[in-house]
Amino acid sequence: MQRKTTQLQGLTIRATDGDLGTVDDFYFDDETWTIRYLTVETGGWLGGRAVLISPISITHADWQSKRLDVALTKKQVENSPNIDTHKPVSRQHEVEYLGYFGYPYYWAGPYSPGYYPMGTPVPINAPMEGLGKSVELADTHLRSTQAITGYYIEATDGEIGHVNGFVVDDETWTIRYMEVATQNWWPGKKVLVAPDWIQRVSWAESKVFVELTRGSIQGGPEYVESRPITREYENVLYSHYGLPPYWLRATQNESSLTLSGV
Repeated sequence: MQRKTTQLQGLTIRATDGDLGTVDDFYFDDETWTIRYLTVETGGWLGGRAVLISPISITHADWQSKRLDVALTKKQVENSPNIDTHKPVSRQHEVEYLGYFGYPYYWAGPYSPGYYPMGTPVPINAPMEGLGKSVELADTHLRSTQAITGYYIEATDGEIGHVNGFVVDDETWTIRYMEVATQNWWPGKKVLVAPDWIQRVSWAESKVFVELTRGSIQGGPEYVESRPITREYENVLYSHYGLPPYWLRATQNESSLTLSGV
């Protein structure tokens, strides 16, 4: 199912031996637009220290109770590498973090792109033969969803609004859409823009450039937060823009892997 990040914020993270804290923010990979870490506020038991939790560790989601269960103990989290979540997370920090938990590197090797549906057995880090430290310590592509919220959206013929939130697939932790508020042009209307439609992001200008015109966006299906995003709605959305939906590409990729014997 697809959920807004605002619906995921505040969820309780429960370890095997007690609660760890609540979800505050998300770090996503700006190349694959996949959530790599949840920032968790731990409250008093860790002196207010915030920690990173990988979606890899999530074993079960109880949406009614607003809780995510993880295959970790409180001691494991307490002894995990201390990462300042108020600063960019470096690749060196990631290597240390993933190494500590024994998780695979998602940016290279046989486990790329490195997302695993809940309950999937997680392979431990395999030797990165031939990749070298230059790969391990390359620049990270992590971005905070809170930091990107508010970025201006630039169509091919002008500005159309700003990023108001994100919609995430709660199984693969892939960002499916950015929610765009267009109130300065079309009062009250919100639309969805898929990462595949992004031409580029200017981090310096705080702008997201999309390969769509203002007219096409104005005529597109409206996004209403109170309604679930159904496949019927997505079909209308992709049909309006004349673009192939992500689920067809995923099926094609799986077929290619099968034919290649992977």
